Amino acid sequence: MITQHRFVTSILLGCVSVLASHSVAFAGENAPPKKIVFLAGNPSHGYGAHEHLAGSRILAEAIEASTSNIKCEVYAGGWPEDETVLDTASCIVMYCDGGGRHPALKHLDVLAKHIERGVGFCCLHYAVEVPKDQGGKEFVNWLGGYFETHWSVNPHWVADFSSLPDHPVTSGATPFAADDEWYFHMRFAKDMKGVTPILSAVAPESTMRRKDGPHSGNPHVRKSVAAGQPQHVAWVFERPDGGRSFGFTGGHYHWNWGRKNVLKVVCNAIVWTAGVPIPPEGLEPKAPGIAKLEEGQDENQPPKYSREATVAKFELQSH
Repeated sequence: MITQHRFVTSILLGCVSVLASHSVAFAGENAPPKKIVFLAGNPSHGYGAHEHLAGSRILAEAIEASTSNIKCEVYAGGWPEDETVLDTASCIVMYCDGGGRHPALKHLDVLAKHIERGVGFCCLHYAVEVPKDQGGKEFVNWLGGYFETHWSVNPHWVADFSSLPDHPVTSGATPFAADDEWYFHMRFAKDMKGVTPILSAVAPESTMRRKDGPHSGNPHVRKSVAAGQPQHVAWVFERPDGGRSFGFTGGHYHWNWGRKNVLKVVCNAIVWTAGVPIPPEGLEPKAPGIAKLEEGQDENQPPKYSREATVAKFELQSH
């Protein structure tokens, strides 16, 4: 069982000059570091899926290795035992199971306090889902949108992001396609006010092959898919309080963190929500190879796991 702990990686100030060409520029050499806190949820799926802790560690390491003057902390268990660690956070990232098990539900008052002070707020994959009557209103106001049962759906499909919007979060990224459990048809803020879609794709009819249910289908989403409307699976939200938020519905498959463009967009977005300028070429996180992705997962490798098949399916580096 994973015990509550903190995972902290530091960048030596002496390396700043070496990394300058790939680093975010900060005003003032002695500016205090921005702190990004990852709240990684408990194990819930099999090997290679919903790897909240391992995925958070990869993102934290990638951000610190490609930016200067940023400190990342990763906490297991979905919520820190000492809530004061959030007091100095510039951004809170939740990567965990959602719905009725969402760790935020017991701490909405604490999150509200930090949202009010302008902290960045990011939710990855299942963390975008909360019950409509318990957290739904808050997540619309805090995240700009959320997975609402009987409105949103969670099919597995290959999303083709054939074009990307002009936004700091997409800096340096190029169009790509990715196989994941891309949730879509989110319940967004009214008239999309403050919301900017980042990753959008037309969902194929195959995403509607399941019967209607809380997560599988409903008349509203079927109409949208039949009309060929683009489905937004990642977005940023500029909140009325001046804070920034990011929602990303991918992240079911741990292997996609080894995809250059997936990693770049998500790292850009997290740093952007922390209030840090993104360079024109974007951050330059180094995508991990298959060996790194296999490390630190919650579950043991199943006997039928094939490294070669995983590398081929997700177009990963073989080392």
